[in-house]
Amino acid sequence: MARRKRGQPIHGWVCLDKPLELGSTEAVTRVRRLFDAQKAGHAGTLDPLATGILPIALGEATKTVPFMMEAEKVYRFSIQWGVSTDSVDREGREIGRSDVRPTLGAVRAALPAFVGEIDQVPPAFSAIRVDGQRAYDLAREGVEVELQARRVTIHEAAVTNAPDADHVEITIRTGKGVYVRSLARDLARALGAEGHVSALRRERVGPFGLHNAVTLDSLTEMVHRGAASEGLLPVATALDDIPELAVTTEDAFQLRQGRPIVLLPRQVETLKTRLSSGSRTVSAFDGETLVALCSMRAGRLEPDRVFNLS
Repeated sequence: MARRKRGQPIHGWVCLDKPLELGSTEAVTRVRRLFDAQKAGHAGTLDPLATGILPIALGEATKTVPFMMEAEKVYRFSIQWGVSTDSVDREGREIGRSDVRPTLGAVRAALPAFVGEIDQVPPAFSAIRVDGQRAYDLAREGVEVELQARRVTIHEAAVTNAPDADHVEITIRTGKGVYVRSLARDLARALGAEGHVSALRRERVGPFGLHNAVTLDSLTEMVHRGAASEGLLPVATALDDIPELAVTTEDAFQLRQGRPIVLLPRQVETLKTRLSSGSRTVSAFDGETLVALCSMRAGRLEPDRVFNLS
């Protein structure tokens, strides 16, 4: 006899404005408990010393998490000049000190070298696995690990504030895999200075941003007054870049059974104009209900992920 799942079948996304000093895993656990949800996950780890957007998927929304890994992100962070640390943030051990304070003009002049496709070496204190162990665990044990550079993309970078000579605030828009701490480290080196990230806030992950975010306190208040749905975004929120196709109830039944459906020629032509280069992924809807994520092949939609939503 199958074991009954604990919790409720809650489906959707919570765009959490994560507070300082809370880890991503703990944040997911708190949200899952607030909703008493059976299943939960997150799209993109945010360090405890960072605040901001942490998209948390509940129930069937966890099936859309992979699409968020490719999403653009926006970060706003501050560099404190004068001291470098081994973790490139304020929690790390001091490894360098300097009286150099780069001017605002020098920072602006150096930033373009870090925009576009660049090779970036992840920080030693990162979650990358090295021979089965996390790099940050090895770093804490004093083990020196040489991490390989990875090709990443930074679309935009600009100075957005300079409150004093010791600090500069920068905002960047990035693709996947960019480490803000690595950018701060490399920028400081390019300027002949020492520096570390003193504050970091993620302002956007794809369609999730400060405009649709909730705090833990506000989410708790919603749940306690029986209005938890106010803090829940639709499962399809993560699929805003994927073309939608309205299907009949009969076709929806076929897709849910894992069977392909045949498209009309006009549907094929319409979808081709809306698909991004090289993509075949289409989201099928029965009315307002997400039915499946499908691949379009030879005039048919073949279901890849089926959603159990009422």
